[in-house]
Amino acid sequence: MERERGQLWTSFKTLIFTILVPGTVTILIPFKLLSARPGAGHPLPFPIQCLGALAMVLGGLFGAWCLWLFTFEGKGTPAPIDPPKNLVVTGPYRFTRNPMYFAITTILLGESAFFGSGTLLIYTGLCFAGFNLFIRFYEEPALRRKFGPAYEEHCRNVPRWIPKSRTGLHRRGL
Repeated sequence: MERERGQLWTSFKTLIFTILVPGTVTILIPFKLLSARPGAGHPLPFPIQCLGALAMVLGGLFGAWCLWLFTFEGKGTPAPIDPPKNLVVTGPYRFTRNPMYFAITTILLGESAFFGSGTLLIYTGLCFAGFNLFIRFYEEPALRRKFGPAYEEHCRNVPRWIPKSRTGLHRRGL
């Protein structure tokens, strides 16, 4: 019973974090940017808008998968103040060390295409630059301190952003 209550509490904290942080980055701020300059977007051809919508959906599903893993495998949340107790190296973490940031960037790129907004595209670039700085100067050093050799091995085997070739993945049994 206590274990179930703990898991429920962790799930609730992950939900709150998701609403506050990724929700703000992918919904609130883009909404404010788009509504600050009505008509600033230029509708792109319908197929491009469809690709944008698909990117938003796939990015959201991919991000949800990452959140699930953090909550149920990592036994924690993505919030730096309540990080996972276990290092998560399964699922999308086998291919890139930062799939949640990848998911958010995919959603933002999708929004840029769907709304035909250069402003959102610039915002996406700024977010990605911010993610990269946060990862390099806070997150990776914190993970090295917390998980030591296990995280070092993960860094040697899994790239920060771009997955290795299929041949490289095949050699590692992935």
